[in-house]
Order: sequence, then C-alpha cells, then structure tokens
Amino acid sequence: MAEIPLPENLGERFTRLAEVIGALRERCPWTRALTHESLLEYLVEETYELVEAVEAGTSGPGRAAELRGELGDVLLQVLLHARLQQEAGSFSVADVIESLTAKMIRRNPHVFRPDGSLREDGEESGIAAIEQAWDEAKKAETPTRTSAFEGIPAGLPALLLAAKTLTRARRAGRRLPPPPPGGAEFADETELGDALFSLVRRASDQGLDAEAALRAAVRRYTADDAGT
Repeated sequence: MAEIPLPENLGERFTRLAEVIGALRERCPWTRALTHESLLEYLVEETYELVEAVEAGTSGPGRAAELRGELGDVLLQVLLHARLQQEAGSFSVADVIESLTAKMIRRNPHVFRPDGSLREDGEESGIAAIEQAWDEAKKAETPTRTSAFEGIPAGLPALLLAAKTLTRARRAGRRLPPPPPGGAEFADETELGDALFSLVRRASDQGLDAEAALRAAVRRYTADDAGT
C-alpha cells in the first residue's frame, strides 16, 4: 500500500475544533450542563449511527459524506469527555492523544521500534504473531489481570459479547463451547442471519428472552473457565 500523507494543517484543524468545544462549554448553557453520565446516551446513539453508516456502504459521495458526519459525531463525544476531565484538572485531549499514540507503538512492535521510529527490516508478520504481540503487551500493561476475559464490557449486546468472549478464548488457547449437534457450516452471513432470526422467533414464541439467555450462557462459560 502506498504511503498516504497526512492532511494539510491537521494540527491546526484539530486545535481549532478543541477551541470550539471549549467555547461551547464556557458560553452555551446546554453544553455547559453536560456530564460524563448525561453524555453516555449520545455516545451510544452516535456509535450505532456510525455502525449503520458503515453497514450501508461507504462508496459514492453521498455515502462518504454520511460516514464523515457520523465519524465527526463520535469524535465530538471524545472531545467533550476529555474537556470535562480537563476542567476537573485531570487530563486533556492532548493527554488522550499522547497515551493512545504510545499504546499503538507499544502494542505493534512489528511496525515500530520502542522509540516510535518505523522498522525498516521489511519483514511482514502474520496475523497470529501480531495478535500474540498485542496480547503480550496488554498483559505487561495490566499484570493484575488473571483472566483472558477481563476487560470485556459486560454491557455489550449479547451477540457481540459472545463473539468477543470466543475471540479472547481462542487467542488464549482456552476450551471452546461445543458446537450444536449435527450443525452444518453456514454458506454465508445471509444464511447465518436467517438462522439466528429464526432462533429468536422460536424463543419469542415460547416467551423466552434470547438476549438474556445468551448473556447468561456467556457468563456460565466464563465462570466455568475460571474454575478450571
């Protein structure tokens, strides 16, 4: 892939945006009344709108403009949360950027040297090796964590929670739940989606909550794994 240059005046543009957010916090009563807690509903809403924009496709000027707008809405949430912490004397968006930059360098040793300079050896790592290096860096950052499942938000939607849990289990070499008896492979995501929709319909017909049931199954799985 050809190297893509950074947009012109990126730092100035970002600084101007941070200035606008600061002015709104100082001069707009509605924005000034925001808290971390009251912002959460907007963060969730804007995140799902971004998901919808991506799933709708990103090709074409109209789609690209929609995606650009949704990305901006998510960025706004980040800036507002950072501004609240800056006002509390904790940290600023500059600290968020610096911390994220350091983490990306630290967790991607196949691209960066420890000092942040690019590696020039030209040796491309496989996906499995990249994931292993990432996981090892995370363990070094949080040595108190003893479970492969720690850090997965319990409030994730059940399907996403299950998928994230299985990904962690595979990467950690943990046992996986058994596949359903006689289950054949799905031809594609359309067939998978239809099967899931049909399964939810069966649960609904029986008065069962599919979301709660799957979330409980994940909890049982992680609890059993912790006890082995």
